[in-house]
Amino acid sequence: MLLTPFDDTYFMKQAFSEAQKAFELDEIPIGAVIVAGQQIIARAHNLTEQLNDVTAHAEMQAITAAANQLGGKYLKGCTLYVTLEPCCMCAGALSWSQIDRVVFAAKDEQRGALRITPSLFHPKTIIEQGPMSGECSELIKTFFHSKRN
Repeated sequence: MLLTPFDDTYFMKQAFSEAQKAFELDEIPIGAVIVAGQQIIARAHNLTEQLNDVTAHAEMQAITAAANQLGGKYLKGCTLYVTLEPCCMCAGALSWSQIDRVVFAAKDEQRGALRITPSLFHPKTIIEQGPMSGECSELIKTFFHSKRN
């Protein structure tokens, strides 16, 4: 199968690039992009420390940017690529946005919405674990390892 440059791996690499920006800012390294029609319409990374705001997760920042780009609150026809499984807060926001699809890389065994409350996502939203699980998981582990030492 011949893949175009605009497949799930391509977009997850873009989200990973955002996670690396968060890492450089000493934020938990999670990145996200939202795609509509094979174009990235929003890029974001965690900003909870920079903004002193517990809600400033990458997904929340991306939802706001995408809604502004589209000129409306619903993200129908869009896909979110995020480096870590969304938490319950982000899953709820994604549900309200009515986004079509969520692709995450690494599972969040402690706070992931799929483990805690899978029904938080909109019933029509497709949720998938996608590419780059290892790389995204390793970046988060490296971040927390540096915090403990």
